[in-house]
Amino acid sequence: MADNALARIFRVKELRKRILFTLGMLLVFRIGAILPIPGIDVQALNSYFLSQTGQSGGLGLTDYLDFFAGGAFKNFSVFMLGIMPYISMSIIMQLLLLVFPALKRVSEGDGGRKKIQKYIRYGTVLVCLIQSFTVTQYARTIPDIINPGLLGWKFNAIAILTVTVGTLFLMWIGEQINEKGVGNGISLLIFTGIVARMPGAVTQLANEIGLGNINPVFVIFAFMMFVGVVIMVIYEQQGQRKIPVHYAKRIVGRKVYGAQNAYIPLKINPSGVIPVIFASSILTLPLTVASMLGPSHSGWASFASFLRPRGPAYLIIYTLLIIFFAYFYTQVSLNPIEIARQIRENGGSIPGIRSENMEAYLTKVLNRIVLPGSLFLALIALIPSLVVLIFNFPTSISYLMGGTSLLILVGVDLDTMSQIEGHLKMHHHDGLVKGGKLKSRNL
Repeated sequence: MADNALARIFRVKELRKRILFTLGMLLVFRIGAILPIPGIDVQALNSYFLSQTGQSGGLGLTDYLDFFAGGAFKNFSVFMLGIMPYISMSIIMQLLLLVFPALKRVSEGDGGRKKIQKYIRYGTVLVCLIQSFTVTQYARTIPDIINPGLLGWKFNAIAILTVTVGTLFLMWIGEQINEKGVGNGISLLIFTGIVARMPGAVTQLANEIGLGNINPVFVIFAFMMFVGVVIMVIYEQQGQRKIPVHYAKRIVGRKVYGAQNAYIPLKINPSGVIPVIFASSILTLPLTVASMLGPSHSGWASFASFLRPRGPAYLIIYTLLIIFFAYFYTQVSLNPIEIARQIRENGGSIPGIRSENMEAYLTKVLNRIVLPGSLFLALIALIPSLVVLIFNFPTSISYLMGGTSLLILVGVDLDTMSQIEGHLKMHHHDGLVKGGKLKSRNL
């Protein structure tokens, strides 16, 4: 057997089991994405969305919500809310930890983290109940999709319970992948939903070209732009600013450890795709409520129109949220005060920087690299809107060719590859790439 990367992966028993377990869980997710809520007439539902294709109004919001649910939203499936309620509650909890010092103290230690995770689960149930109730109201506005025998409170109860349990089950799948699989479970669920929609988007693009609605020259240009953006995203995701750290000689027990030179690798974008996922999740909650209740309430309809995807208000708020979460997540995961404290406790120093100035120096460096990184994320996230406006591409295709989907695909792929490489090297195998190491760009 040729000694290639795939062979090395499946030669390690533990890694092979983890990958197969991950694939099995993702398969369960995709099966659930096509299983409709009890009482839904699938044929009538499909006919409704086909009749709405190309029309303006609420469909843009529905496409947006369906994108983040991996196609499960338009199927009215048990997973139609996707994993976004859990992500939304995680963001809210992180903000509460910063606002309330007492809650922050509760979160300290292993026991504290378990308590916070329990609170997030309870909060996720609440968010699911709110969003699933709006789904039942939206279903009532679509003609003939609800089984006549389940009209009224029966359908409400079944739909709310089914959709809420579906999201909680997805949350459990994500945790199981983290524990027994490979990669970040929550991110992989979003990744899988995006990949699953690609064949349909490509088919739609081919049909549009055949009908003459899209110029083939624009398609070639957009594809070249897509490849260029992928290269830039990979370059940006792996770029690093290395902060040199010098450790003096020290005595531990009866052993004397000599001076060592190390470095702190600070990425251009330390938060990865988290700001994009967080910003999308925060906007998904009000958009879900607005789009579902809009047909029966004029106030919600006006709000849905104001915050419509690709609208000016949406794009501005989306950009600001990405920049905010880039700084927020960086401060949570890379606290300059904590880093400086650990350097001092281990007898280290940063060349040319006084000990009492290390926090200020690290903060300055982080601010300088996070700002361009966050602006780059925001620019990439806006690409789908530009593609739609300039080339008149269908929404489903433009979302897959750039922006949020591109950042998630590249970021999750690089993170998963890094974890697989870590398992290979732990078992004394070469890595996934030549030389056994995923290279990072030094700045």
